[in-house]
Amino acid sequence: MTPSIAQIENNDTMSYTNGNGLTKTHVNAKPNGHTPQVAIQEATKSYTHEAAISGSTKLQRLLKEDNLIVCPGVYDGFSARIALSVGFSALYMTGAGTTASRLGMADLGIAQLHDMREHAEMIANLDPHGPPLIADMDTGYGGPIMVANSVQQYIRAGVAGFHIEDQVQTKRCGHLKGKKVVDAATFLSRIRAAVGAKNKLKSDIVIIARTDALQTLGYQECINRLKAARDLGADVGLLEGYTSKEMARLAVIDLAPWPLLLNMVENGATPVITVDEARDFGFKIMIFSFAALAPAYTAIRNTFERLKREGVVGTGKDLTPLKLFEICGLNESMKLDFDAGGLDFTEV
Repeated sequence: MTPSIAQIENNDTMSYTNGNGLTKTHVNAKPNGHTPQVAIQEATKSYTHEAAISGSTKLQRLLKEDNLIVCPGVYDGFSARIALSVGFSALYMTGAGTTASRLGMADLGIAQLHDMREHAEMIANLDPHGPPLIADMDTGYGGPIMVANSVQQYIRAGVAGFHIEDQVQTKRCGHLKGKKVVDAATFLSRIRAAVGAKNKLKSDIVIIARTDALQTLGYQECINRLKAARDLGADVGLLEGYTSKEMARLAVIDLAPWPLLLNMVENGATPVITVDEARDFGFKIMIFSFAALAPAYTAIRNTFERLKREGVVGTGKDLTPLKLFEICGLNESMKLDFDAGGLDFTEV
């Protein structure tokens, strides 16, 4: 239960009492231009308590709606927090971004299950009532046993959906050259193992079957593989690396009414397809894998170069430490402390 708050306010003092009878009085306190009243009201406001709905169930419901699910690619907790503050119906955890931010390495199959699962679990649970998270699962990190284990770990981590692909274990970003894929039977064994693990845990996690076979085996082989994955129980299909808008449109037609995901990587293998175009083509999910990573590189590098050149960072006056911490859940943390009987963070 949210505690009652007794507030006594005049021009000079303000007092707050939480549910344990603890009181703190501020005298002329306006930290960082924000009165304690503003902070404490945000930190202790009443919330409507609703039964928790899993991310996977949210995503399954979104798939049934007549809308394109647009997912910004996030690569760490901070980029995810920014996406949450902007407001999207779903998020996507990029494997390339996770590898770059967590390991400082290129997307060459270096990140393994523990890297990806821990990262996804953190992002998926930043806001338990927030948008569902789709996460990269690469190749499943091994044979059928490892694929099943990976799926079970993603389910327990709170991931709503994942894509699993047909590249070899020494894989690479889907928008690089030189990709190699396993044979269709091996790819389908991964899908079969994923579906089996999902069913074993009685989960509704969304399985997205991804093929990277276009580069070496051509369009029709991609369609054949995705149809077979669909028949095995995959919920969504992903053909990576369309080389034309016409091909993207055709894939939706060839696999209809099965929902397809479009991975839009600007300056990658696929020409730029806008959200409106993807919606018109009939795609169901659209992810922007580099939506945070690429702009972050540009902004950080420009700032570092200015620091080296001019000796200042040049941060805008409105971007204070308080503002950044608010993006990262400051008010929620204040509320948690206050509801538990603490008064350490009524002033920040």
